[in-house]
Amino acid sequence: MAAESATAIQRSQVDLSDCVDWSGVECLNQSSSHSLVNALKQGYREDDGLFLESDADEQLLIYIPFNQVVKLHSIVIKGPEEEGPKTIKLYSNREHMGFSNVNDFPPSDSTVLSEENLKGKPVILKYVKFQNVRSLTIFIEDNQSAGDITKVQKIALFGTTVETTDMKGLKKVEDH
Repeated sequence: MAAESATAIQRSQVDLSDCVDWSGVECLNQSSSHSLVNALKQGYREDDGLFLESDADEQLLIYIPFNQVVKLHSIVIKGPEEEGPKTIKLYSNREHMGFSNVNDFPPSDSTVLSEENLKGKPVILKYVKFQNVRSLTIFIEDNQSAGDITKVQKIALFGTTVETTDMKGLKKVEDH
């Protein structure tokens, strides 16, 4: 019975790429010729010839704001066997992080990506830590081979939107 309910939860999760506020997306230490859009944007991320690549060293710091509040369930991070990401730290609703202060804050969740994860197996997140997410920061600390270049072929976020009331959209009802 437990396995059935776990699968039911999976089916209700959607790809959250439509919820990304693209104007605010940032990636620190990305190569100018292999930027974050290649791994994050639908259409680009399905092409294995396009990828995000680190520049000065193996670390990447990715900031993804959403245009509405979401509940994050799982993340897919695909990459090559050698240069693919290894240690991933995720921060919910943590803005303006840089390499100098990223380790000052405890991550909402962290994981070491397996070979299966790099091929597209989702990482199930600590769901309670990702209930009212307005932004997600992904810190890729190192890669599988401990080399200087990290490559990410795909980043996909799965979850649900949180139905919130738009207070500005409400009209005051007058008593007559």
